[in-house]
Amino acid sequence: MWVRSETGVALPIALDRVRWEHFTGSVPWRRFRSRQGQAHLSGAYWASTIGGHVVYESRLELARLLLADFDVQVGGIWAQPCRLVAEHAGRARHHVPDFLLVSPGGVVTVVNVKPAHRLADAAVAEALDWPGVLFTGHGWRYEIWSGCDPMMLDNVRFLAGYRRRAIVTDEAVDQACAAVGDGEQLAVVERRLAAGAPPHTVRPALLAALWRGKLTTDLSQTLSGASVLWRGER
Repeated sequence: MWVRSETGVALPIALDRVRWEHFTGSVPWRRFRSRQGQAHLSGAYWASTIGGHVVYESRLELARLLLADFDVQVGGIWAQPCRLVAEHAGRARHHVPDFLLVSPGGVVTVVNVKPAHRLADAAVAEALDWPGVLFTGHGWRYEIWSGCDPMMLDNVRFLAGYRRRAIVTDEAVDQACAAVGDGEQLAVVERRLAAGAPPHTVRPALLAALWRGKLTTDLSQTLSGASVLWRGER
C-alpha cells in the first residue's frame, strides 16, 4: 500500500502493518481538475466532521460523502486514501479506494462507490471484490455503495445546510434541544421556542440539532413541521 503525504511524497506501508493513524496528514492519491465536457461532476465538499474539504469525483460519491459527514459514528474521512498494490489470483493488481472512514473508536471502513448498473459487469464486480478480500482480511470493514433511499438523502442534503458551527452555535443547539419533549412535532417546538416571534427565527437551531445527532426524526419521510422529534444521539 502507498499513502501520499501532504508534501506529495508517496510512502510505502505494508498492509499488515498499516493503521488508520498512517493517514493523518495525508492527501488524496490522485489529483484531478474539472474540465469542460467531463462525464462526472467532481469537486470538494466542506465536511463538518473534519472541519475541512474532502474531494469527490461524481454526484454519487458526493451523496456517500454527505451521509458520512452526517453519521455521528464517523470521526475521520479521507478521499482516495491510498493506492493498494498486490498480487491477486496470479496477477499484479492496483486499486485506489474512494473513501476511508474511521469511527471515533478507531473502526475503519473502506468504501467504494459504484452505480448499481455497473456492478452487473463481471469485470467491474471482480475489480471491486479483490480489494475487499484484502481489507477485510486486515480487520477493516469494506463497503460497495450504490445509493440509498432518495428521500433520506434529500433530507440529509437539506440538513447539511446547517452543519457549520460558525453559523449555528453549540449554545443555540443546546437551548433548542432542552425545549424538545420526546414525540413533539417540529412546528410545535418552533412555536414554543419562538415565544411570539416568527417560528423561522428558531428553526436553524433545531435543524442543526438534527444534523449533529442531538435530535432525531424519521428521515425516510419528508422533513416538515409535522416531523416528530426525539431527544438523544442517534
